[in-house]
Amino acid sequence: MKKFLIFGGSKGLGDAFVKGLPEAGDRVWIVSRSRPETLERADGVERLWIEADLSTNTASLTIADALQGEDIDVLIYNVGIWESKGFVVGYDFEQDDPSEIAEILQVNLTSTITCIQKLLPNLKKAKHAKIILIGSTAGLENTGFAQVTFAASKFGLRGIAHSLRAFVKKFGISVTCINPGAIATQVPYEAGPEKVIAAYQGSQIPLQDIVSLVKCVIHLSPASCVKEIHIPAMENTRA
Repeated sequence: MKKFLIFGGSKGLGDAFVKGLPEAGDRVWIVSRSRPETLERADGVERLWIEADLSTNTASLTIADALQGEDIDVLIYNVGIWESKGFVVGYDFEQDDPSEIAEILQVNLTSTITCIQKLLPNLKKAKHAKIILIGSTAGLENTGFAQVTFAASKFGLRGIAHSLRAFVKKFGISVTCINPGAIATQVPYEAGPEKVIAAYQGSQIPLQDIVSLVKCVIHLSPASCVKEIHIPAMENTRA
């Protein structure tokens, strides 16, 4: 039995992880603000909800208290908020609200650090635990993203991964940062990848592709450590 802790697991890519990664007999804790629909899913997987707001400084304590010392085999930090007007025509960095900037950095960066710090005892209890951080091609060099705070947060996430990897190596814990391009989160996981391929012609990535990547990393032997994976959509391979 594997035990998963999935942040941002109530919708989009996180929801796909909750559906596609565990097998019958596994246990999954889902961290989110809204109640996940997958709690009602009858597939032999035990799913538990931890209600937490990652924009607060107490989220790490809430999550750790809910786990009650349980060991965690796989922690996936799949969280990313961006500027409210960041991906619309006419986006203007000069108009970004300072409070919004602070919230993006809190959720995308600070919470990553404080939650993992608080949960390291749970990860150390497992045999060869894995930490997987979901970044973005926006955090890579020279990709042309003008959304300053979001790009900075995802660039910083890569820094967290590199330093964290150096720290937890002695515990036999691996750290992987996956940086995807545009993902077709608007197409339900159950619809399958063919619908995305037909509709978007290589400009968006099916959820199943990212799930498959994470499955591969999870099932590698403890002799291997995948440091980082960049996976842009085919039509944006400059990333």
